[in-house]
Amino acid sequence: MAIRKIRLEGDDILKKRSREVEEIDEKIQILIDDMIETMHKYNGVGLAGVQVGVLKRVIVIDLYDEHGPIVLLNPVIIKTKGEQEVDEGCLSFPNQFAKVIRPAEVVAEYTDREGKRMRVKAKELLAQVISHEVDHLNGEVFMDKIIPGTLEYIEPEK
Repeated sequence: MAIRKIRLEGDDILKKRSREVEEIDEKIQILIDDMIETMHKYNGVGLAGVQVGVLKRVIVIDLYDEHGPIVLLNPVIIKTKGEQEVDEGCLSFPNQFAKVIRPAEVVAEYTDREGKRMRVKAKELLAQVISHEVDHLNGEVFMDKIIPGTLEYIEPEK
C-alpha cells in the first residue's frame, strides 16, 4: 500500500468526469487500498479516485465506526430525499470549510470490491459523504455548491 498524492484546488483533473470501472483487477484493488490508506493519513471521511489523479469511478468512505471502510465502484445515486445544511470540507481544498445544502437521505447503487452489486440507503453524514464523492466523479467540487458568505479558511496548526 502507498500514500497517493492528493490533487489540490486549481488542478484541472478535478473538473473532469471519471470513467466507469470496467474490470475489478489487481490494479483497481491496489488503487482501493492506496486510497483507503491515503484517506486515513489525512483524516478524511471520503476520497474519490480523481482526487489521487485516477479518472475511475472509485470512492472510499470511512465514518470511523463499526462498519470500517466502504468501497463504492461505479456508484449511482438513484434517489434523494429532503435536504440538510452541512459544514463541509475537502482533502483537495485543505483548511477550507463552508456550508453546503446536501440531500438528507440518498439511495445509491454501486459495485463492491468483490464485484457484487449493492444498494445503500444513507442518512445524514453518510448521505452527505456519498453526495460529495459522487460529485467528484462527475467533475464537480464542493466549492461549486457553497452557500455564499460561508467560506472559512482555518489556519493549520504548526
